[in-house]
Amino acid sequence: MNTEPTSRLIFPRKTLASCVRAYIERSTVETPLADAQDRYNHFPATPHCSITYYIEGEAEVVEPPNAPMDRIRVVFCGPQTRPIVTYNPGPVRVLMVMFYPQVLHAMFGLDVSQWVDRWAPVEQALGPEWQALSDALLATPDDGVQLVEAFLEPRWQAARPGGVSASAVAGDWVRHMAAQAADTALGRGVRNIERRIKARAGQPLRKLLRLQRAELSFFEAREEFMNGKAVWSDIAARGGYADQAHLCREAREITGHTPGELARVLASTDERYWIYRIWN
Repeated sequence: MNTEPTSRLIFPRKTLASCVRAYIERSTVETPLADAQDRYNHFPATPHCSITYYIEGEAEVVEPPNAPMDRIRVVFCGPQTRPIVTYNPGPVRVLMVMFYPQVLHAMFGLDVSQWVDRWAPVEQALGPEWQALSDALLATPDDGVQLVEAFLEPRWQAARPGGVSASAVAGDWVRHMAAQAADTALGRGVRNIERRIKARAGQPLRKLLRLQRAELSFFEAREEFMNGKAVWSDIAARGGYADQAHLCREAREITGHTPGELARVLASTDERYWIYRIWN
């Protein structure tokens, strides 16, 4: 009998691999978390946008302070520049869809720069056509991923820029997006390119590259983290950081923790950091 919450990372079908970064399923309904501390959820800063379906239960935003306290059943979340902590008062079942940010600009004309560090009901951000999808998914949650992919497939095939391949996006989506921004529309000046990058991805190229570097460094050092054998100076050098202190500063900005603190929680069974364990 399973005595732990269910947390799964699901990759999209090949034709949507340049659109959806991943799907995340999380359920504590079958195995409720008795300890209130275990019902906190720590999420790192991220350049991605997301839609989260609260199939059962709800979440409260604890950090950052003074966040809107509205209970939203299907919430759109723009790129986040700082870590977020939420709390589940009771058992939850959720499906989260993680998007490359430029995809929403291409499909729905979303100015992603207007959604940095913000969230709202999905239909408010992306339009009323999402309401029908939300209703269908909440009514038949076991088919959630299939419903989302059936909704996205024709829209992404119609909006996908020419030359976008799944391998190019997965390999280096930031530079690929920046190259497209530089190659489209009139006006090739640096300011025009930066403006287009912000409209598509919400943040300046420099910030996006920092977040991408941190994620890649995390993936490459994951086994060292988990086995308690991380040599931070080596990890910093491999990741292109100036030194170990540079790595520590950026890790704290993105996750709220130093690399050493993060390694300890990854090696533990601390439920609050479940997202870090499944992300790859």
